[in-house]
Amino acid sequence: MVQSLKDFSRPYFIGIAGTGMSAIAQYLQGIGMQVAGSDREFSKPSAASTKAKLEATGIACHLQDGRGLTDQIDLVVVSTAIESTVQEVVLAKEKGIPIIHRAALLALIAASKKTIAVAGTSGKSTTAAMLFDVLEYGGLSPSIISGAGLTRIIQQGKIGNAVVGNGEWLVIEADESDGSIVNYHAEIGLLLNIDKDHDEIATLMQLFEQFKKNSYYFSVNRSHVLAASLSNHSDRDFVVDDEGLVDSSIGYVASHFSQKGMTIQFSINGVPFELKQVGRHNMENALAAVAIAHQVGVSLEDCATALKQYQGIYRRHQLLGEKKGVVVIDDYAHNPAKCAAAIMACQPIAAKVIAWFQPHGYKPTRFLRADFVQSIAQALRPGDEIWMSEIYYAGGTAVKDISAGDLINDLKQLGIAAFFIEDRSQFLASVQPHLTTDCVLLLMGARDPSLEQFTQQLFELL
Repeated sequence: MVQSLKDFSRPYFIGIAGTGMSAIAQYLQGIGMQVAGSDREFSKPSAASTKAKLEATGIACHLQDGRGLTDQIDLVVVSTAIESTVQEVVLAKEKGIPIIHRAALLALIAASKKTIAVAGTSGKSTTAAMLFDVLEYGGLSPSIISGAGLTRIIQQGKIGNAVVGNGEWLVIEADESDGSIVNYHAEIGLLLNIDKDHDEIATLMQLFEQFKKNSYYFSVNRSHVLAASLSNHSDRDFVVDDEGLVDSSIGYVASHFSQKGMTIQFSINGVPFELKQVGRHNMENALAAVAIAHQVGVSLEDCATALKQYQGIYRRHQLLGEKKGVVVIDDYAHNPAKCAAAIMACQPIAAKVIAWFQPHGYKPTRFLRADFVQSIAQALRPGDEIWMSEIYYAGGTAVKDISAGDLINDLKQLGIAAFFIEDRSQFLASVQPHLTTDCVLLLMGARDPSLEQFTQQLFELL
């Protein structure tokens, strides 16, 4: 039974190319373990870069055929995506090697540090990245295990989703989608928001309530009604105040939001902030990061200086460039709240927003159908458009009884300019006549590892 990081030294990750798995693998390698792993994607050219970057850290990478499972391996790590029937899982059981889920391993890592766990159905990766940057600027030398690569770390030729610092603080994301959030016992628990995503609200509330109980200190976004209901220390909480009507006991207040082009400005407790980001949601993300950083010793002024230099994270409103007056933005948005926020963040940039979305998974699309339709319809302005391609299918036994075209038909019935292009390879040719010289082309989707290549190629062909 693995109960601490001291119980193993040579872990093996099955599915190591996945974002969540690669981050933990890099962290353990960074603290001195001898890490190895495999992935079925390593047989494809698209995974060559990830494999090379892992190997550059000293991690041994193998095809998922069992040859990497040597007698020296003392722990096997799996994720929810790895079925019990996978050859290497079966082999590990035959060899008697302990097997642990990724989330349980992350909980052990969190227990070894003073951990800040960032939770919520939206904004976790961005907030964690902002917080890491602020803490680093403040001289605290933090560590991070993230669900997305930080742009400035990626620019160093790394995956960018894990950094081992010399300080005592570790920033992680607490994932509610698989229920693993209840595993973390953080020094500081941070709750951003609660929206219908993978589960019904009642189930999510139970998970976040347990997360609150497990956190020694707890801070919530008082601008979000459901998150606010879990508050227990107003002075640790944060809120956006547009009208001067908030509870004066709340510790951190953001106000005076404005967006000009690709830059936002606002103030927190009277200190001015400026970020090269877009959207009110990024003001909220920054506010959350500042609230926590200030509580652990970073001044508001240093927070402002750090965030002015913040470069963003991979596929979170990532600017691909501009051609012929069309600004192209790539975003990881994949639930109703995220899609709506991404669309609205683009609207101050140009007179017209054309949003393309590839839903992922038949079950989540079916579950969230009405919410997608309502959120997107409310976000779009007259003149804006929504396009969708067929649902991304990752494999398995999914019941394919819904199509992205069904969501488009629902939107059409509401009078929305909505278009279905089943094969995304036909999207550019179809959308070309709709593009104007004052337009944002917003590309949204998640989980599909080929999306980055798709969006880059689309921009090149524009």
